[in-house]
Amino acid sequence: MPSSQSPAKATARIERTFWDTSAVVPLCCHQGESQEMRRIARKVKRVAAWWGTTVEARSAFSRLVREGKMTARGLRQATARLEAQREAWVEVLPGERVREIAETLPEQYGLRALDSFQLAAALVWCKEQPRGRFFVCCDVRLAEVAGKVGFNVLP
Repeated sequence: MPSSQSPAKATARIERTFWDTSAVVPLCCHQGESQEMRRIARKVKRVAAWWGTTVEARSAFSRLVREGKMTARGLRQATARLEAQREAWVEVLPGERVREIAETLPEQYGLRALDSFQLAAALVWCKEQPRGRFFVCCDVRLAEVAGKVGFNVLP
């Protein structure tokens, strides 16, 4: 595979992925990354997400409404899409190990609290063996750190 080719383009089907909220939101409402996230989602067989993802996503939707970038109708549609996604994904619940890992990430990598929980949940999901596992994320800083700990980051 040429080095410029991403793993997603080289792989016809991706077995399992962990999706950060920054990647879930564009699946639910129109964003600059929506087309790319839909393309990735079509290739994924199973999705995992953090327990708090729906809260973060709904917060993002509300912000878009406040900023005039989403209508009330758009909010209803985005929320319905989010619920459909949630029904299909494996949810990583909060627990002691998620918290233990999350507590180390701000100091170690400079992550914010919610990003620390997202990455910690992804690490618990893969039993702390991120090599060969896919982390889907549109947040530049979180994606950088996910790559550093060993995930294959998409897009």
